[in-house]
Amino acid sequence: MKRWMGIVGAGIFAATSLASPAWAGPSDKSGGRPNFAGKLPIRELNEEEAILHALNRLGFGPRPGQVEQIEKTGLENWIQAQLHPENIGDPVVEARLAQFPLLRLGAAALLDQYPSPDIAAKRLGISLDDYRKRLQDLAKQPAGASSLPVNSLPFKDQNDTVSELMEAKMVRAVYSERQLDEQLSDFWFNHFNVFVYKDLDRWYMIPYERDAIRPHVLGKFRDLLEATAKSPAMLFYLDNSSSADPHAFDRLKQHPLRTRPGEKLPPLGGKRGLNENYGRELMELHTLGVDGGYKQEDVIAVARAFTGWTIESPRENPAFYFDARIHDPDPKRVLGKNIKGGGIKDGEQVLDLLVKDKHTAQHISLQLAERFVSDDPPPALVARMAKAFEKSKGDIRAVITTMIYSPEFWSRAAFRAKVKTPFEIVASTARALGADVDQPMQLVQWVSRIGEPLYQCLTPNGYSDKAAAWVSTGALLNRVNFAVALTSNKVRGAQVDIDSLVGADVGTNPHLALDRVEGEFLAGQVSDTTRVTLEQEMDEPSILGAKLDDPVKQVNVGLITGLVLGSPEFQKR
Repeated sequence: MKRWMGIVGAGIFAATSLASPAWAGPSDKSGGRPNFAGKLPIRELNEEEAILHALNRLGFGPRPGQVEQIEKTGLENWIQAQLHPENIGDPVVEARLAQFPLLRLGAAALLDQYPSPDIAAKRLGISLDDYRKRLQDLAKQPAGASSLPVNSLPFKDQNDTVSELMEAKMVRAVYSERQLDEQLSDFWFNHFNVFVYKDLDRWYMIPYERDAIRPHVLGKFRDLLEATAKSPAMLFYLDNSSSADPHAFDRLKQHPLRTRPGEKLPPLGGKRGLNENYGRELMELHTLGVDGGYKQEDVIAVARAFTGWTIESPRENPAFYFDARIHDPDPKRVLGKNIKGGGIKDGEQVLDLLVKDKHTAQHISLQLAERFVSDDPPPALVARMAKAFEKSKGDIRAVITTMIYSPEFWSRAAFRAKVKTPFEIVASTARALGADVDQPMQLVQWVSRIGEPLYQCLTPNGYSDKAAAWVSTGALLNRVNFAVALTSNKVRGAQVDIDSLVGADVGTNPHLALDRVEGEFLAGQVSDTTRVTLEQEMDEPSILGAKLDDPVKQVNVGLITGLVLGSPEFQKR
């Protein structure tokens, strides 16, 4: 195994320095039909390679038999369907997501039904310590044998609000037919990152992803930007909900706001000042980019424009609310343009300005190309994508289409040139094996173990899409350990049937088994170095199921498959 870890590490580390790995596979164009590409500019990959490339880049990898299925229906047809996910039925995912009822709840209902322990204790009229003791006593009771009154703990576990979110993300990646939709949902959440464990964001996160991110992943960037700006999750995470014109409180003392009969305004809160967090990240991360030509005075002006964008009642009715009482009414100037909409329109005018800026088109296009093409994408490709962004007024589908219909996307240099993130490696391994996943939390925990705990990136820039962030000795070991555990049916709640994929007739021949496994999971494209090392592993007692000169009764095909899925070739996409 040490020998194998060495070759895995060397192969993956190559991705951080080589644009076109030596093990990327032969440039044999004879496989498949000569005119399979349609209007796709595929010149350097054969049909099987192109389909694998599309499944790995635009989705989370192939499921058993999917390459052959796409060969029959046509690669371009599959891509066009992915660009219009609203037309794709997804009954398997819908059935599996039915076990997660929290996905349908709003933030107010989640806060009410899944309160934090201190809130639950207060509602029950007991101390926090007593409430925790009841939880511990209840946990010790066998199922159905609790001596506690049935209604003694009417509230549900607050941790469910996060666990169901994570499990649903894994289910969608592994089973959804709308693979591009899932890749883009992951991309855009990362782009507009929110840390799930920042206090109230635990309860805001399900509606954030469901209502602010997912409906807009292939829509207009302007709509996506405003949806995130008005989301309680983002307002709370980047502190804009507490940002206020520092002069507002003195102004209200001198000129109290008159309300209409029966009108009840949300509590104003204590005196506070301007918070620049959202204004800065809006420009640096969400739109213009760090080199987007803005200055500190622009950050301040943007923050002033968004004063009053807050949450109506963070714990009872966590919905977007514009509070004119704390908005800065004075003139503002952003990127040399006067902001004079007034009230809530100040912030909306800033969003319009940022979306139309050429730096935003460049920044968004570069990040998409880094995710889907390479860690260092060709400038000409990024420029075409940026032009499509500007021409279409920020239509994300148009930008993605431009990228897919560019020769750089289908180049030999781009083929298997990106290291899979921990989430991608877990999802793609489960897909490749056709795993039946009944307990997706087990896979979620493996993602954390490999280094990418879902929804838990602390910083607003989100997780990196580049290889260097994911390549370390510990992470590589965990990747191989996961593959071996899954192929050996040692991951609880996930079942795989290796024999149905590679055949049950390999018997005592480890080299035949290796050939079958490489053909099934790597399309037979393996570097000489990887092949030699794997061949050497075939003599190990753990593979042969025999020691010394004992006769081999049955080779361990699960372990062989795990080693192949831990290879550099499978670790890249």
